[in-house]
Amino acid sequence: MLNYKTEGKGQENLVLLHGFMENLSIWDDMIPYLSDQFTIIKIDLPGFGESKAVAEIQTMELMAEEVKKVTDKLGLQQFHLLGHSMGGYIALAFAEKYPDLLKSFTLFFSTYIADDEAKKEIRRKGLRIIKENLRGFVNAGVPNLFNPNELDVLESKITLAKEIAYTSSVEGVLASQKGMIERPDRTQVIKDFEGRILVLAGKHDSAVNAHQTLANLPDQTNIKSYLLDCGHNGHWEKPAVCAAIINTELLHHLPKNLIL
Repeated sequence: MLNYKTEGKGQENLVLLHGFMENLSIWDDMIPYLSDQFTIIKIDLPGFGESKAVAEIQTMELMAEEVKKVTDKLGLQQFHLLGHSMGGYIALAFAEKYPDLLKSFTLFFSTYIADDEAKKEIRRKGLRIIKENLRGFVNAGVPNLFNPNELDVLESKITLAKEIAYTSSVEGVLASQKGMIERPDRTQVIKDFEGRILVLAGKHDSAVNAHQTLANLPDQTNIKSYLLDCGHNGHWEKPAVCAAIINTELLHHLPKNLIL
């Protein structure tokens, strides 16, 4: 069973899935701004935080099944699922198999579009570096995930992101990297899902192509998207803004497709 923590006693259950080389603590800046109408369930994905890796290749489908073990244990039905980056890939896999369990899912600086061959090759090359020098892999990659125009302001958050990434197990990082290489396109999941879909994207995101993600969203009334002036880590760069959008969109409704 994956490690998890719950906060709050609201009637709406919100499950939060962190991204690659993160753990459940990444939500700490954002949670104070989230509505008290939520009960928040934070999960350590396999190989991160206090959760053990579960396979040599952790596909998004496999990790979605591990998440479901937690939601089953808690008896959750009709809940909201939000995933950052890799967590969003897992949320999509969950929504594909268990759509009836979800009121909504949120792609939080994530995408439904599969990696192209160039991105897959970058991930493959990363496997060797991860094995030989995880700390170096972290130091080289993490700063690039933040808004390049605000690196001085975000210095403490970049340091925090690195410290969290250092705690990842090599096994978990390798297994998840391999799983992301195999990640399929899930445009059809977006089209088929009948609940609410929320997409938050960053103008300066170097990990996810925000323009491509937003431009290719189906024109459906159940989808809302936001483009924020930040990089890949809205939970650290714009926690209050992100939480306000989540509160409004999952508990109320706003006009479609705002730029903040």
